[in-house]
Amino acid sequence: MKTFISNRKGQKICVVAEEGRDNPHGLAFVMHGLSGNKDQKHISTFIESFSDCGYTVISFDTTNTYGESDGLPEDATTTNYLEDLEDVITWASNQSWYQTPFCLVEHSLGAFAVALFAQKFPEKIKGLAPISTVVSGHLSAESNEKTSLEKWKKDGYKITPSSTKPGLMKKIKWSEFEDRLKYSLLPEVDKLLMPVLMLVGDQDKSTPLKHQKILFEKLSGKKELHIIKNAPHTFTEPAHLAEIKNIFINWIKTL
Repeated sequence: MKTFISNRKGQKICVVAEEGRDNPHGLAFVMHGLSGNKDQKHISTFIESFSDCGYTVISFDTTNTYGESDGLPEDATTTNYLEDLEDVITWASNQSWYQTPFCLVEHSLGAFAVALFAQKFPEKIKGLAPISTVVSGHLSAESNEKTSLEKWKKDGYKITPSSTKPGLMKKIKWSEFEDRLKYSLLPEVDKLLMPVLMLVGDQDKSTPLKHQKILFEKLSGKKELHIIKNAPHTFTEPAHLAEIKNIFINWIKTL
């Protein structure tokens, strides 16, 4: 079921609810990364993994991205992603299929948002899968060359090619990075006591393995970290997606 809801700013958010079979095993929210959308191959893989395990799965396009929701992609921020997640969950709480605790899954900046939500409401979370997650704004700065950041700030925006939509050039304002610098998962990492699944490609330059290890080593609950060989930040290769789906299904069965 596809529907459109309004966020706290009155903007339209496109939400897809795929109800599980009779007596679903759980509920999962799946969120995309910066300039992504709910229909990307890796997002579909996360959704399919939970659906195959009998979960009701909610996916959505945040505002300010390349999807079916309102807003301009260049206006995207961590705050905007987190607020949209909260608004989608609030909407879901009034639906017949809603249940807690639920699972949160995402990629990159979306993973950052779901982990921040999990720190605010740990009692609501059954399992957390922050895939190729941003760990903190300051660590993001480390993964960018100083000259690149200086140019981004001077120009006021950064333009990069999309890895999932050939020909698309993504434009992101400097305000996105300034907003990201306000957030970090590390100060309240002790609140993430739920089972956590982490994945990262060994060729990831945006949220590299060394950043994932910083977060992983500080987690004190049940946790897994899987490294996908020869994979970049965004997973598109069929072999990588098949490996990820297998990892996900095995993890879901342990929840």
